[in-house]
Amino acid sequence: MQNRYLASKPRYEILDGLRGVAAVVILVYHLFEACGIVLGHAYLGVDFFFALSGFVIGYAYDDRWDRMSVGDFFKRRLVRLHPMLIMGTTIGFLLYYFGKCEAFPYIGTQPWWWVVVMYLYTCLMLPMAREWDLRGWDDTNSFNGSTWSLQWEYIANILYALVLRFLPKAALIALTAVAAMGTIDITFNLDMLGLLEGRFGAPHTVNGGWNLSSQELYVGAVRLAYPFLMGLLLSRLKVAIKVRGAFALCSLLVAVMMLWPVMEGSVNGIYEAACILILIPAIVAIGAGSTVSGKPMTRLCKFLGEISYPLYITHLPLIYMQLAWMSNNPDATKGEAIVVAIAVAVLSIGLAYASLKLYDLPVREWLTEHWLKRKAKK
Repeated sequence: MQNRYLASKPRYEILDGLRGVAAVVILVYHLFEACGIVLGHAYLGVDFFFALSGFVIGYAYDDRWDRMSVGDFFKRRLVRLHPMLIMGTTIGFLLYYFGKCEAFPYIGTQPWWWVVVMYLYTCLMLPMAREWDLRGWDDTNSFNGSTWSLQWEYIANILYALVLRFLPKAALIALTAVAAMGTIDITFNLDMLGLLEGRFGAPHTVNGGWNLSSQELYVGAVRLAYPFLMGLLLSRLKVAIKVRGAFALCSLLVAVMMLWPVMEGSVNGIYEAACILILIPAIVAIGAGSTVSGKPMTRLCKFLGEISYPLYITHLPLIYMQLAWMSNNPDATKGEAIVVAIAVAVLSIGLAYASLKLYDLPVREWLTEHWLKRKAKK
């Protein structure tokens, strides 16, 4: 039967572990950012996530369409992604008023019932219009800014199911090459389509994509396109590079890539283009072609893989509180700021782990048994 239940395939342990490494670096980046210290290019972790997603989607589903409908695919992706998205938004909603400070000028300016309406709205993964902003940062989700990349992830899943899975390898290669031009357009600030003028932040960077302005929509689409398509292409072509000590090597490459200091002008654009177009695909290929040895390393990769998504999608509301504390205590000593940052780090990891074990896994298991498998048996 076309819609019978599909069991999960074996996982790429190194890629799982690297996803966790990137999530931890993003947490560290935000901890320092709340203290006014910009560590580097941690936002490239999102581009890395998109590449991993393209590879994993291709590996997991390309050969299953004779046994799976489009509806089955969407249900499986919703079960995987949406419970934690609701959790991250709920945490941001519950902590929303605790972030009141000068850094978030819109908090407390809207009636409580509108805040509740926006909470229910964003739980549906729908982006907030810019005039609905409740925080003052122009995010598509005022309760949890991290969800902007998941909105693009949902779009990638839709495009994969409706279009990309049908493309032959030659067409996918051509489309990936076109997407690469978009990356070059932004990083080299060529503005070939006239969509970058007036964009937030400095030129020569892909940092952006989190609101509904025309500039940021273009940046977000470009950030999604090449990494996701390249990941999918690597999976289709079965590109795999075997390297000894791959997890340690790739972890170092991911950390250095994300923490390398931001540079001035076109040099920064060249760096980001090289990372996105060359380094990230190489890391994915090495992670796919190599294995880990020994139970300790296997367990570490498994733990990092499991906690990566919960950590990414739940930590930002706590960062908002850290930033509010810093804003409301301008005379705080460096030692006090360090203690607060450590507390937020511990809370973020603990909250992510608790959300995984007490909420995400049980909810996904229930949905699998009562929605996916039950539908498949009919």
